[in-house]
Amino acid sequence: MEFTQQSPNQNTVISIDESTITLSHTQLKIPCFISSKKVEEVSISSLEDISKESLFPILSQESLELLIIGTGIHSIFLSPKQQVSLSELGLGVESMNNVSACSSFNLLLSDLRPVGLLIL
Repeated sequence: MEFTQQSPNQNTVISIDESTITLSHTQLKIPCFISSKKVEEVSISSLEDISKESLFPILSQESLELLIIGTGIHSIFLSPKQQVSLSELGLGVESMNNVSACSSFNLLLSDLRPVGLLIL
């Protein structure tokens, strides 16, 4: 799926397929994390792997208001236990399919919102 480029100066998502995501300046293998300041491939490979501990190395380096989690072709949601645990970080978390996640990320990034995208 290809997206319209919002801003060439940021880590805008250009396209995504089953194994890679293309940004305005680089291409990453999935799973990966993207924010306005950072891009990196990560070892979190499934929704079950998501916890405060697994996200801490990613989130400790910048202040985010919202983390959008792309869960593949279909939307899969965090367990209630995971939702409560992550809410203790003061972080909003939304999970949705990858196409919706990338579109939402691009929109919020273009509004200069502190948002992160985790694609699984």
